[in-house]
Amino acid sequence: MSSISAISGYSNYSAYSVISNGGRISKASQGASELAIQEKTDTQVRGLEVGRENLESARSVLNIEDGAMEGITDYLQNIKELSVKAKNATLSDDDKESIQSQVKQYLQGINDTANQAKYNEKNLLSGNAGDLKVATDSNGSLVNVSTYNSTTKALGIDDYDVTKDDFDMSKIDKALEAVTKNRSNAGAQTNGVEHALSYNSHAAMELNGYQMDKEEDNSMRAVIEAKQKELMDTYQNTLLAQKMRDDEQKAMNIFA
Repeated sequence: MSSISAISGYSNYSAYSVISNGGRISKASQGASELAIQEKTDTQVRGLEVGRENLESARSVLNIEDGAMEGITDYLQNIKELSVKAKNATLSDDDKESIQSQVKQYLQGINDTANQAKYNEKNLLSGNAGDLKVATDSNGSLVNVSTYNSTTKALGIDDYDVTKDDFDMSKIDKALEAVTKNRSNAGAQTNGVEHALSYNSHAAMELNGYQMDKEEDNSMRAVIEAKQKELMDTYQNTLLAQKMRDDEQKAMNIFA
């Protein structure tokens, strides 16, 4: 017998099955504890990989939110500048109406941005989605992704009008503070998602490395076991052949 693969009838033998599977355990009879560890490791790795996909979606949501809130911040800054300009008693009513026309365009821009900020048909800045829970692994670990209501109504500036003599510019300051706070929270959540992504990648790599080491060890043990069986079978076949020759010789001696 020149090699392990050349042995007839060994395809179902445990050691050869392990070798053919690259060191993976496929049946409890090959090692119940090893199979349990292998299956648990596979579950953890798959959970981390699915979690990574979930986290990448969460990162996309947060990036969309931040980009949209940056645009809303720009609109609010422009409204603030126009408000300062409108607080000039030397302006005519027509001048103030012209400024208010620009303010209305910016207010509409805020609402358009808030309503168009979506991910997978979920509204992120119009107050409809609520917080999003994202699973990061097979153990039920979760990260939270907040959504916000950044419409002019929610920001308290829906009826903002600089043509009124007593219009309150502090409303814009409060709206800016609210959006800035939301962006800060989204930034913190983005850092959390990035940390979870890094952990998932590292943990999956470590678990895969551990599994590869185990499979290599299993293969080596299986090769040794198979070689031992091959030698034992060869020895037994030699003894059987010798016995057959001896029996044949005895028969010949009887009739000699």
